[in-house]
Amino acid sequence: MADKSPDPEKSLAPEEIGLHSLSPAPGSRRPRKRLGRGKGTGHGKTSGRGHKGAGARAGAKRKRGYEGGQNPIHMRMRKLRGPNKKMSMPFENFRTRTQPVNVADLESRFAAGSEVTPESLKSAGLAKRSFPVKVLGRGEISKKLTVRAHAFSASAQEKIEAAGGTCETIEPGPGSKD
Repeated sequence: MADKSPDPEKSLAPEEIGLHSLSPAPGSRRPRKRLGRGKGTGHGKTSGRGHKGAGARAGAKRKRGYEGGQNPIHMRMRKLRGPNKKMSMPFENFRTRTQPVNVADLESRFAAGSEVTPESLKSAGLAKRSFPVKVLGRGEISKKLTVRAHAFSASAQEKIEAAGGTCETIEPGPGSKD
């Protein structure tokens, strides 16, 4: 591999270095593309626009997602109902929402033998909204807790009961959005 250090004969003395002697690194700058200036430039005649068609015309811009006249992917896709689709029916009212709380959070925020309810979760900063609470099984738990929540995952229930605690499912109240 060739040594890239500057040639000592070509390097400038400290008193010769200044704004007048600065230049870009060799190969870092390219000359601009001069369109329509003859065959010799490589960009003559059609100036890189090809022959005819929308791209050759003045003011030509491609629409986002344009596929050359082929039916674009957003039109080829299935039209599904649902709350996230543009032309969908309003099914948002029928969606059920829950707030996830993991057993690792219960381990870190509650003392052994304490009772965990949606109100105590809210005061501990784990359940902030008025949605029903679902306890999930991420993490480990070693404390005996009485957990009252709207739903439990199978792994969370298994871990809480293995630690000596109990799981009680409660019904969502009339004020909660479910």
